[in-house]
Amino acid sequence: MLSLPSYIAGAAVSSDQWIEVTNPWNNEKVGRVACISREQLNEVIQTHHEPHEPLTRYERSRILNKTRDLLEARREEFARLITSEAGLCLRETRYEVGRACDVFSFAAMEALRDDGQTFSCDISPTGKARKIFALREPLSLIAAITPFNHPLNQVAHKLAPAIAAGAPLILKPSEKTPLTAVRLVELLYEAGLPGHMLSCIHGSLDEVTRPMIRDERIDLVTFTGSVKVGKEIASTAGYKKTCLELGGHSPLIVLDDADLDLAAKLACEGCFRNSGQRCTAVRRIMVQESVLAEFTQRFLELAKTYLCGDPTDEATYVGTVIDEASATSLEKAVQDAISRGAQLLHGGARRGALMEPTILADVPRDSTLGTCECFGPIAPIFAVRDLDDAIAYTNATPYGLSSGIVTRNMESAIKAVKGIKAGTINVNEIPGYRLELSPFGGVKDSGLGIKEGVVEAIKFMTTVKTFSLPW
Repeated sequence: MLSLPSYIAGAAVSSDQWIEVTNPWNNEKVGRVACISREQLNEVIQTHHEPHEPLTRYERSRILNKTRDLLEARREEFARLITSEAGLCLRETRYEVGRACDVFSFAAMEALRDDGQTFSCDISPTGKARKIFALREPLSLIAAITPFNHPLNQVAHKLAPAIAAGAPLILKPSEKTPLTAVRLVELLYEAGLPGHMLSCIHGSLDEVTRPMIRDERIDLVTFTGSVKVGKEIASTAGYKKTCLELGGHSPLIVLDDADLDLAAKLACEGCFRNSGQRCTAVRRIMVQESVLAEFTQRFLELAKTYLCGDPTDEATYVGTVIDEASATSLEKAVQDAISRGAQLLHGGARRGALMEPTILADVPRDSTLGTCECFGPIAPIFAVRDLDDAIAYTNATPYGLSSGIVTRNMESAIKAVKGIKAGTINVNEIPGYRLELSPFGGVKDSGLGIKEGVVEAIKFMTTVKTFSLPW
């Protein structure tokens, strides 16, 4: 069993208080991390505010590239560590390591990019013979709070842009999956990142997390997680920047001109990948009535190949959700739909934290599955009259993160892009498709419109300074 420390500016800190980490598949203890106190939190923040020689763009890029190389060399080690603490199957965790490598590669490229601007002042009748220069400077200190569902990639998406920007960061990973985060931080130190650029801490809400969020010495709180926690952060952070990437209720819209084999594949990938634990996962499959029966048949046939079970078995496509309590809530949501008239077509059973890939038809729109984000491998099918009906139902929830539409008609695709209120609309692809450097984020209860992705995150982790000179 791993016993890992907190890190205060590169220095390992042990404790007599620990957070235990349990494997969701077999309930075995796989590790623990050391907690810090309120006093140590103050020490962390003070340490990061001490003056240090800033890293050059070249140094930042070199550290990020070295981290990518180290991570790639230990791909299997990290994949198995994620599986042990998150219950995700190896197919998913190996893929996640690859995505994280991309994050570091793209951040390394962006670290070298000078996005400064110049403006000649003689372009106005009232102008002068001067030039205005605009440049970006890193924030003084960032606090990052990461979720359990992507224990490596979500952490990489906070750390890599901060390093590229030259901004020091305090990481507070999920208490359910902290082991991978600590190992990644150690990898960054090994790659040459100075301790004053990064700390990784663990502790309770009242002793660590809330005081960190409220502390006026923190310039930015970047958070990925639930709507409830995100709104609490927004109300308590005070006068500082917040980047809140919250929940989703993404649809996959299947029109009557769609390639139904493609639609079935996207439905399986969208609903069942990562055990359905993605904020961009397909939560509602909206199928035009004229192709509903044929789509459902093809979807069912393909879904039967998505085997669930032991996450370490190479044949497993769907591992566990994060814990038994989460699986139990999914089971209740399925039963709620059935009690309202939905038909269970596939799956539906739960064993501990393992929830079978589950397909339901005739799901009422006012059911729990029809209105709320249920974080697991559940695929509710809803009949829609036409694209207008699908867009209206898409926009009927408080969420606005992502969506997908399957159609051969360009006019329909454009109408969906224009009509759906969400941060991302993908045509003939799952709602969650993106590159690690492209803008990502939602509106409404899915977020405040601030974008993540390497490029946008770097911008948000900096401020713009302008100055002018005679010219």
